[in-house]
Amino acid sequence: MRLSAMGDVAMTVPVLRSFVNQYPDVKITVVSRPFFKPFFDTIPTVSFFAFDEKERHKGFLGLLRLFQDLKSLDIDAFADLHNVLRAQVVRTLFALSGKKVAAVDKGRAEKKALTRLENKVFKPLTSMFERHVEVFKTLGFKINLSHPAFPKKAVLNEQITTLIGIENQKLIGIAPFAQYHSKVYPLDLMQEVINHLAQNTNYKILLFGGGKKEIELLNSLSSNKENVITMAGRIKFQEELQLISNLDVMLSMDSGNAHIAAMLGVNVISLWGATHPYAGFMPFNQSIGNSLVPDREKYPLLPTSVYGNKKVEGYEEAMRTITPEAVVAKVIKKLNH
Repeated sequence: MRLSAMGDVAMTVPVLRSFVNQYPDVKITVVSRPFFKPFFDTIPTVSFFAFDEKERHKGFLGLLRLFQDLKSLDIDAFADLHNVLRAQVVRTLFALSGKKVAAVDKGRAEKKALTRLENKVFKPLTSMFERHVEVFKTLGFKINLSHPAFPKKAVLNEQITTLIGIENQKLIGIAPFAQYHSKVYPLDLMQEVINHLAQNTNYKILLFGGGKKEIELLNSLSSNKENVITMAGRIKFQEELQLISNLDVMLSMDSGNAHIAAMLGVNVISLWGATHPYAGFMPFNQSIGNSLVPDREKYPLLPTSVYGNKKVEGYEEAMRTITPEAVVAKVIKKLNH
């Protein structure tokens, strides 16, 4: 069970792929929001159960119904990969019914030590992927993540190929937004990155985002450039996943798009602001060198937040210490690797 958020749900996918490869006779049922079902469609022996937040599974009585719905599937064990109140209620009901249960340890104390402003303990923490592995280990399933499997690149439909063209170009995805402003690279600097990359006609740059405001900003970033295309609002979510699987590299903030690209086996260059890859949210199977962070000599209190929702006065411009030249160089190096 993992209900939200998009990036966190995406982070379960590589672990489940490794699980089913190593335990092909075990059936897994993923409990999550209906929107996330396409994440799991290509994983064999994985079924999806849609959590109905608005009606059937709303409130405490809804959680009792959720437990009954899942119990009818002859569940043998319950893996709580969320460890919030809703999941805790369902987990407890399974435990009381005699089933094996295990929950993820989010390492809250360690993360607090990493992000606090005084007496900071600046060191890499256990990744969320390894924390998920520990949950399944508790249930009796040891998972090895050292040889990950990824789905094949999706075959793109006519609508997508019409939008992006079929030239033999390197496909660069750019997802310049995140839930919190402290994780968003300044758009004027992102414009410089896009302008530089767009000079190479062998590159096709695809911009990802969502919502009316973001689409307007993406359109401004792509204006007057034939090889820069805004994809937001033009294709369905499942088609977006198919397109992302075909990218040569994804440039993303510390956000859901980074984890979506990584779960599909795409190279990810990630940009970090108030948050930091040491907190355990670095995209799957990516090296630390793929993560660009602000200058900690100028901003020694970083990271100041696990999720980016905390503001620290004077740190609003920290991401400006990540130069557009450094970003472009990292993208090109990955493309040429």
